[in-house]
Amino acid sequence: MPTTSDRQKLLLDTHIWLWLVGGSGQLDAASRQTISRALGSGRLWIAAISLWEIALLAARGRILLGKSIGLWFQEALAAPGPAIEALSPSIAVESYALPGQFHHDPADRMIVATARVTGAALMTRDRRILDYAARGHLAAIAA
Repeated sequence: MPTTSDRQKLLLDTHIWLWLVGGSGQLDAASRQTISRALGSGRLWIAAISLWEIALLAARGRILLGKSIGLWFQEALAAPGPAIEALSPSIAVESYALPGQFHHDPADRMIVATARVTGAALMTRDRRILDYAARGHLAAIAA
């Protein structure tokens, strides 16, 4: 499994963050180790749009958090948790100027743009994103 360099940020896709916080068995030991190393060196990040995506999924009943969204975020982001990469104008522009062919899901576009603009490696299991990375448009790590 590819890993990040000692200086490269690691950006977690929304589902990876959900699995991590929920203690899901979906993440293998190598993925957890990569995340742990990034967290320990202050290189673990979440795109701001992931918070919106989780809130939307919870509000629509597509995920169950077991607590209020506010409390879930407070606990999931507590130190030593991931940092939030803000949605900047350059990320917003990049999300609709992505090179090559990419699907139209706005959250995925924002997450990919966040990784590209910040130079982060994106950890995901999303096949469409991994295929996009394989075409050279993104640094990604398959979880």
